[in-house]
Amino acid sequence: MESNREYRGHVAVLPYPSQGHINPLLQFAKRLASKGVKATLATTSYTVSSISVHNIGVESISDGFDESGFAQAADEETFLQSFKANGSRTLSQVLKKFEDSEFPVNCVVYDSFLPWALDVAKEHGIYGATFFTNSATVCSIVCQIHHGLLSLPFKPEDMPVLIPGLPPLNLLDLPSMLQKPNSHPAYLKMKLNQYSNLDEADWIFANTFQALEGEAAKVVAKLWPAKLIGPMVPSAYLDGQIKGDRGYGASLWKSLGEECIKWLEAKAPKSVVYVSFGSMVSLTAEQMEEFVLGLKESGVHFLWVVRASELSKLPNEIIDSVKEKGLLVTWCNQLEALAHDAIGCFVTHCGWNSILEGLSLGVPMVAVPKWADQMTNAKFVEEIWEVGVRAKEDDGGIVRKEEFVGCLKEVMEGERSRKIKKSSSKWRELAKKEISEGGSSDKCISEFVAHLCANQTGEVKTFLNEKDY
Repeated sequence: MESNREYRGHVAVLPYPSQGHINPLLQFAKRLASKGVKATLATTSYTVSSISVHNIGVESISDGFDESGFAQAADEETFLQSFKANGSRTLSQVLKKFEDSEFPVNCVVYDSFLPWALDVAKEHGIYGATFFTNSATVCSIVCQIHHGLLSLPFKPEDMPVLIPGLPPLNLLDLPSMLQKPNSHPAYLKMKLNQYSNLDEADWIFANTFQALEGEAAKVVAKLWPAKLIGPMVPSAYLDGQIKGDRGYGASLWKSLGEECIKWLEAKAPKSVVYVSFGSMVSLTAEQMEEFVLGLKESGVHFLWVVRASELSKLPNEIIDSVKEKGLLVTWCNQLEALAHDAIGCFVTHCGWNSILEGLSLGVPMVAVPKWADQMTNAKFVEEIWEVGVRAKEDDGGIVRKEEFVGCLKEVMEGERSRKIKKSSSKWRELAKKEISEGGSSDKCISEFVAHLCANQTGEVKTFLNEKDY
């Protein structure tokens, strides 16, 4: 952007304060900025110092736990209530700060986990747009539960669940909080609450794309008229429209990218298994040992990201036994790793961001879902998109080494491997097409910018109700 005179509107972007939510909303802010909109990220005091992106402003708000965020809270419910109270007040302060500036905020794009932000936007007389960070499939299921079209609890005798626009879903294919509604009541309440005031939002966005989940979104469009604007992956790995956009620009952990890339450079093409279970999943010591033994038995080279808090679960003798074949690090730049020619397989917990990254970079996957929406994402990885296989747990909830070795071989070798690699390449090209100039996702973003800058409420409502399908 050459100067402030180029700005056409000002959007405040509010993510839920975790890595998996900050990344896609920050990426959306960059997409908007690339189209001439001034974008300001409003994030919590605990996370604000981790954000550094050219052309994106950053403002601090409070969740009531400014020293260490969620870790300070007694439980999920306490954190969410505190964030609503303190976040509403401090977001309002941010909006007031810009009211008398050259570019006042005229829209709040907020994480769907934080529906109270819409109330703040309306109090200030500006637009409110909600951003869903889950798949359209999961959003469709939860939305229909909220509206009473599906009932909890789901029972084994009622399986499979048949939902228009989706494949038949067995109990293990459903998000974990729907399999056992009492397991995480605060989280389930938050998921359902995303739809509490949705009819008042001016726009609804979802981090997915038409070719991938257009049918799932179409069926529920009357209840959830979302605009599909994904994948929200840095531009350098897809369309290249945003110059120098090779990373999200937000990291709550120190990156060890140079060490990872240097190690990968010495490996043959498509020979390395990249293993990462994200920023939140915590594996048992028994499960971690099974994975290490499986990697060792398979004979593959592997790069495994093990968070510092998890390393103590692996005995030193086991770590020493795999040093010849593997590299264990506490963090690395996942996008750069997946984009490297040496990577032939991605062992993933199936968080939605990781799925979109794997699809966008054309990397075959071994799905090891642990909770929340990961279970549903894993089904699609194996059965619908056919870009990988899902590792099966035993009766104790453990993926044994024999199962793991079998999955690695299916993805890395043989006839099924060839089919998986072909599908992975197909989805990579489709992801690139949708977000590139003129693609369906790019058009949705451009239309949002045009309507936002027109500054006429009537036009905005027309946009919300238009059909993309």
